[in-house]
Amino acid sequence: MIRLSPQLRALLQRTTLPFLVLASMVVIILGKADQSLLDSLRRTVGDAVAPALDTASRPLAAVGNLVDRARGVVAMYQENLRLTEENEKLLQWQDAALRLAAENEQLRGLLRLVPEPAISYVTARVIANSGGAYVRTVLINAGSNDGLARGQAAMTGEGLAGRLTEVGARAARVLLITDLNSRIPVMVEGSREGAVLAGDNSERPRLQYLPASATLKIGDRVVTSGEGGVFPPGLPVGIIASVDSGAVRVEPSVELSQLGYLRIVNYGLADALPKPVPVSPHTGRRGKPATDDPELH
Repeated sequence: MIRLSPQLRALLQRTTLPFLVLASMVVIILGKADQSLLDSLRRTVGDAVAPALDTASRPLAAVGNLVDRARGVVAMYQENLRLTEENEKLLQWQDAALRLAAENEQLRGLLRLVPEPAISYVTARVIANSGGAYVRTVLINAGSNDGLARGQAAMTGEGLAGRLTEVGARAARVLLITDLNSRIPVMVEGSREGAVLAGDNSERPRLQYLPASATLKIGDRVVTSGEGGVFPPGLPVGIIASVDSGAVRVEPSVELSQLGYLRIVNYGLADALPKPVPVSPHTGRRGKPATDDPELH
């Protein structure tokens, strides 16, 4: 530790305070008297450090821009996901609306078919289509529990679609007029000629057993004749679409490929159909006793 002599200590004590006061006064005077000098000094210092500050700020600005772009990309991705979800929901609603519109149109078509008061009917929905090359049938969601029976007519607002051939408790099968096994007695309205509408699994069934003198033209309306007692007369069936080399084709009034609902009408004529032969374990293929079949011995 440095020890000061009493004389030096006394000198410092006497000169320190006046020196500090004098230095303060000099600083105050210089600050007030030469402000331009201080401004020049600040400018010089600013000019000197500006390049360094500019160089240092560029990476920070680039990073800020990248962050902003990243946030924008994330926001756009989230917005895209939201719009995709909304689009999927809208497509689902659109599909539902189209289905309802189609069903509504078919139901409106059924309203155009007004059966006679004494005739009963059941509206049923088509739940399955055979879709095969050799069968033209559809399955509906109504059966004997709803009062259906074999032979009843299946119709839409446009006309006859077919008849019931198999009836269960809660479902039934409709044989369409284009099926190979369909035979319907009909009449051509224009010439009053009788014929049989025979399906052959094509889109347009044929007219058979026409008189040789029959005069037909395209567009003639074909309706049921009532012969055979299966269908009443006058049910719309279709129109003549072609007459080529004696083969007369009929365009059905009903769009059979787009059936959604059918009205099953009971005209009280189902008893005219032959009853199906029951098959039991004790009978053969043609109702004969099983003991007569050599394969079962």
